Amino acid sequence: MQLNKFILSLCFFGILISGDYGTSGIANHADQHLHIDGSTISLLWIIPFIGILLSIAIFPIINPSYWHHNYGKISAFWGISFLLFFMIYFGVSPLKFYLVEVYLKEFLPFIVILIALFTISGGVLISGNMQGTPLLNTSILLIGTILASWMGTTGASMLLIRPLIKSNKDRKNKVHIFVFFIFLVSNIGGALTPLGDPPLFLGFLKGINFFWTTTNLLLPMIFVSIPLLIIFYIFDYYVYKKESLNLNNSDFSIKIDGKFNLILILFVILTVVISGVWKSDISDKSNWFVEYGGECMMTYGTFFQVTSLLLLSIISLKFTPSYIRTENDFTWEPVKEVFKLFATIFITMVPAIAMLKAGLNGPLQPIISLLTNSDGNNINIMYFWITGGLSSFLDNAPTYLVFFNTAGGDPIYLMNQGRETLLAISAGAVFMGAMSYIGNAPNFMVKSIAEENKIDMPSFFGYMLWSLIFIVPVLLIFSIIFF
Repeated sequence: MQLNKFILSLCFFGILISGDYGTSGIANHADQHLHIDGSTISLLWIIPFIGILLSIAIFPIINPSYWHHNYGKISAFWGISFLLFFMIYFGVSPLKFYLVEVYLKEFLPFIVILIALFTISGGVLISGNMQGTPLLNTSILLIGTILASWMGTTGASMLLIRPLIKSNKDRKNKVHIFVFFIFLVSNIGGALTPLGDPPLFLGFLKGINFFWTTTNLLLPMIFVSIPLLIIFYIFDYYVYKKESLNLNNSDFSIKIDGKFNLILILFVILTVVISGVWKSDISDKSNWFVEYGGECMMTYGTFFQVTSLLLLSIISLKFTPSYIRTENDFTWEPVKEVFKLFATIFITMVPAIAMLKAGLNGPLQPIISLLTNSDGNNINIMYFWITGGLSSFLDNAPTYLVFFNTAGGDPIYLMNQGRETLLAISAGAVFMGAMSYIGNAPNFMVKSIAEENKIDMPSFFGYMLWSLIFIVPVLLIFSIIFF
């Protein structure tokens, strides 16, 4: 029912913005200046973006009940306020251009793949005698870290979060388990293939070889993930012993119901790969399904991806026995929360991305200037920290793309002579998505699912304190050694 409402809302949105765009290159508005110039706008334009971030951070602390019942309205306030000021200042045509670009080109594929993986993984019931011992918890985090590169951080997170919750139902102090789960499974584990994390997929579309990340980020991922797994085991062992629990896995058993959903997950992965190959050459206008303002807004590959993923979601809902979702405590609340909050985040961060694209000519020039030395050579450690720092709060996919282009944008050069620069950009975008709840979409979904199961997750700033204590020191050592 909820999925049907979502599909209807997409249709309504399409009608709302229709009239100036068409399919396969119809209606060219290239003569209009629709893009905003990041070099001419003020930093004041990021106030709505900062507003939604602070709302996410502060409201759950000062009035959690009000936030829970009104987060959609608060998010809409910042989004609508931004759109009104944008329309007044830039005009209707640029507004419609960015509505199409953000929601059709970026947000739609983003939310549909989340819905698909959330729906399908929710149809897999992993049960049995699994006691939340430090060894089992560490094993689940290790397995999730490995899986994340091949089924995406979202897929791995949604598949394993519920069994992790159930296995630790008798644990009193367990917040750290899910914080480290976000660190490793929802972020760092996605470093080895373009399937793992959206920024790497963008690199693949730009010409980076599929297995370049596998061979070049394997050692960095091991270097970062192993210390975090060891720290987690020690931390969890200490907490476990302090609780004086008598848990053991001597009679360990595992049962998987809804196995056909695992096949559907494989189809999701296949769909993403096919769509990526299909839309890789957008210079060919025959590959454009929707264009607006003389630009490709949706390729046939993306259209195939969106429709296929929605179909797979419907198949999962139709054929999964109802008891599985009941046992999984499956609800649509995590998706609703991500949808409402990220719909605003995606549109309000447009000025910030434009400022980044302006490079040395924009208001963020002091930051961009740190990327090269006086001789014009790249400072790779700064590429790592700046790409990563911005990816902690901005969408890491367009942030990756900005710095990819800043470094020259030539995939052949970046894979060879510029290898360390590309490594720094890739590692920064993927690893530091773990720095905040909004750094990567699975972060928020894991938080929401955990809270639905009465787990008192840290606040926005509380989570960042965890990441500063545990992730930053590891990344600091990593950056010094590798760059």
